[in-house]
Amino acid sequence: MTQSSPINYLEKNDFLDVIDKTPLVSIDLIIKDSNNRALLGYRNNNPARGFWFVPGGRIRKNETLAQAMKRIASNELGIEISITDATLLGAYDHMYDDNFDAKPGITTHYVVLGYEIKLPCKQEIKMDTQHSEIQWWSIEDLLNSEAVHRNTKAYF
Repeated sequence: MTQSSPINYLEKNDFLDVIDKTPLVSIDLIIKDSNNRALLGYRNNNPARGFWFVPGGRIRKNETLAQAMKRIASNELGIEISITDATLLGAYDHMYDDNFDAKPGITTHYVVLGYEIKLPCKQEIKMDTQHSEIQWWSIEDLLNSEAVHRNTKAYF
């Protein structure tokens, strides 16, 4: 059996139909530095717009976990990581009252695989368009901040 190439794109209405009817599977990257601080980005887009959140993204059809992790880290952070460098923290439900398009009446349900990655040294992180800002947070500060989304706090 041959593996098909990952599907990269769905038309907006097709994707909204998927979101309306099924959960999405995604990976969140809990990136920590040598001081045990976590990397968070301030979200520009729905869901979770206006909150600090860990980087992450959907797994595409026909994409392995390893491929998805590599793509998400490269696209969102500009870094190369391997799934062999990550520790699975577990599976999490993320439920949102909205969706990427803010279309009324369509909620979003993610089943998220949370992976912790410890960066061995200082690496340059490049912010993507989903975030207006990125910064390192102490675990104590992020747990005590109302600006950090509850789904991110669940990893700590």
